[in-house]
Order: sequence, then structure tokens, then C-alpha cells
Amino acid sequence: MTTVLDAPPPARGVLGGGNRALTIGIVLLVTLLAFEAMAVSTTMPAVARGLDGLSLYAWGFSATLITSLLSTVVAGGWVDRSGPARPFLVGIAAFVAGLAIAGSAPSMWVFVAGRAVQGLGTGIPMVALYVLIARAYPEHLRSRVFAALSAAWVLPSLVGPAVGGAVADHVGWRWVFLGLIPLVIPPTLMLVPVLRGLPSTSEESTAPLRPRLVAAVAITAGAAILLYGLDGAGWTIVPIALVGVAGLGFGLPRLLPPGTLRMRPGLPSVILARGLLAGAFFGTDVYIPLTLTSLHDFTPTMAGVVLTVGGLGWSAASQIQGRSERPREFFVLLGAVLVATGIVSVTVALQFSGWAAVPAWMIGGAGMGFANGSLSVLTLDRSAEREQGHNSSALQISDTLGASLVVGAAGALVTGFGEDRLGTGLAVAGTLFAVIAVLGVIAALRLEAVK
Repeated sequence: MTTVLDAPPPARGVLGGGNRALTIGIVLLVTLLAFEAMAVSTTMPAVARGLDGLSLYAWGFSATLITSLLSTVVAGGWVDRSGPARPFLVGIAAFVAGLAIAGSAPSMWVFVAGRAVQGLGTGIPMVALYVLIARAYPEHLRSRVFAALSAAWVLPSLVGPAVGGAVADHVGWRWVFLGLIPLVIPPTLMLVPVLRGLPSTSEESTAPLRPRLVAAVAITAGAAILLYGLDGAGWTIVPIALVGVAGLGFGLPRLLPPGTLRMRPGLPSVILARGLLAGAFFGTDVYIPLTLTSLHDFTPTMAGVVLTVGGLGWSAASQIQGRSERPREFFVLLGAVLVATGIVSVTVALQFSGWAAVPAWMIGGAGMGFANGSLSVLTLDRSAEREQGHNSSALQISDTLGASLVVGAAGALVTGFGEDRLGTGLAVAGTLFAVIAVLGVIAALRLEAVK
């Protein structure tokens, strides 16, 4: 008979032993970052009215995107050289400073500057957290941690816009930003002991710093110019867009693994698949509410139900892949196929019925749940310790650029067709999203490196 003393010790999970405070701190912090990202969408109209800054409305979003790209790139080399502790704390300090500037801004220009500082403060901690996960958790627990991070986006996705709107209406839009400051401090303090206890990297990073900084500036400038060009009208956008593309063409090959843009098998295709799937999914996600409210007489609340169902599908699938022993490559391919299927189904369904998009978008959300966390795990598994920050940075760059550029391109398409042919423009945009998702499936078939 086996006694209590003879029984084997329980397996140490993400909430077991010394992992409890670490996991809770990571999840809480990501939840707060996600809430801010979701709440600002419903807060921005009140900000623009309060600061008389409608002309700078779009830059309230674009400024954060552009500086987060720059800080993500810088963070990759910094984390590889010094470890995640110092970059993480500096990034959180920048995020808090950005909240304070935006929340107390006397003009729209100052508000945009605060949002830019926030972007610096979101890019750095996310790269540091990826490396922290790689070094603090054993390999068999990493997929569960990334599943928990995906789940951390669910609640903000459900309540973030509504809470942000309610705060703006009843308390004032400034408290959407200022109110987050004291909430960020406790989870940060929970992570400090683990960050300080991590061993330093024994090898120096192989990526020189100065070329990365030049490439980072080229990418951020290129993205900003391209997004500005896509917002324009007429033939004048062509030379502007070409300058933006040139900046991206110069910087991306220097910051992504060699062969990423050519879909080389192995890690390059892992990085590219992340950007393609993010672009296809979030592009569709942005334009679903516009289609429902414009063509099917949905209220914003009714349209939100469809996006909520997609988020729930994402969360459920993420939990399944996080607890499964199947290879990560299996889940990436499964997820890519489901994303493509969901996008095609939604595009067709929205031509006939708004509510038919509900089950279709659950399929798309499940696809992202299966693929997203698995791609994160594959990136870390295929990175030497000295390159974890660099490759985590590349993953974030692919993710951010994929989503932002596809949304911008789709916006130019929809605007080009005009309000009189809005349905046609949205259908063409849906076709674009489907094509990009199919490219994501092809990339998912090339995750194994050629030996």
C-alpha cells in the first residue's frame, strides 16, 4: 500500500509552487495592457471632442503603433544583452508615464505625445515577458502560460469598450488613463523577485545594436508614411506609399530571421505565419462591426456579440492547445485552416444575414486560439538563449505590422468604393483577408526546417 509519504510529489504547474505569483503577475499585467488597448477605442471620440482635436483622431492610435514598433525592435537586443529585468521595468515606467501624460493632456498634440510614450511602454515589456517565460518556466509549461495570456485578453475584449465608454460618460475620459496607473503597480511588484533572480545570459547577443536601430527607424518611419499614404486620396498617395514601402523593405530583412519574407522553412515561416494570420483575422474583426451596422441594421451592442463569440472561440481553443501533447506544428496548421475557413464563411454570410456571422466567426476565433500560442512556443523553442529577445521582437513586429498594414489597405479599398457601394467594398476587403489567410496556411505548412 502506498502511503502519503511514499506518494510522488504533485506536478508543478503554472500555479504550483513558486510559479503562482509569477503567473498571476504576468496574467494581471497583460490583462491591464489589453484593457487599455480595448477601452481606448470607445474613449477616443470623447477625447477628440474634449481637446478639439478631431483632425488628429487617427494619430491617437497610430502614434502608439509606430512607437511600439520602435520599442519592440530596441527591446529585442536590449533584453538579449542585459536580461529581461531592466528593460521590463523601464518599459512599465514609460507606460505609466504615457498614461499620465495622456490623462492630463491640455491639448490633442500633448495627448498624441502621451500615446506615443505609451507605445514605447508596451513594446518593451511584451518582449521582456516572452523571454521571462522562456527562462522562468520549463519547456512543458510554456504552452500553458501562453494559453493563459490568450485568456487574459478575453475579459478586456468583452468589457473593455463598454467600461471605457461608461467611464468617459460618467467620470470623464481622463480617468480611463489615469485610473490604470495604480492598478499596474501590484502585478509589476509581483514579478520583480523573479526578474532579479534570473541568471544572466552567458553568451553575448549575436545581433549588433547600431544596425538594428537604423533598421528600426526605417521600419517605424516606413509604417508611418505608408499608413499616412493609405489615408490619402488620388494619385498623390502612390509616391508616398512607395516611400513607406521602401522603408519597410530596407528595415524588415534586417530585423526578421533571414528568409522570412521568402517564406523559408523553419523559424522564418513561423514568424511570417504569425503576421499573415494576425493581418487576416484582425482585418476581418475590424470590419465586421462596420458591415453589420451599415448593411444589416445592427446596433453596436448587437455587433459586439459577434466579436465576443470570436473571442470566446479564441480562448477555448487556446486552452485546448495549451493542455495538449500534440506537436505545436499541428495546432498552427489547424488554426490557419480554421482562420481561413472562418474568414471565407463570414464574408459569404454577411452578404445575406448578420446573425449567420456568429458561428462563422467562432470558427475564425478558434483558429487564432490554436495557432497564436503555438507560434509563440515554436519561436522560443527554435531560438538559442542569446537570440530569444531578438526573435521574440521579430514575432511582435510581424504581428503588429501584419494587423496594422492589412487594416490600412482594407480601409483604402473600402473608401475607394465609396458609401454608395459600401457592400461591394467590404466584400472585396473580405476577399483580401481570405487571400492573406490562405498565405498563412501555406506558411503553416513550412514550419519544419529543411534538414
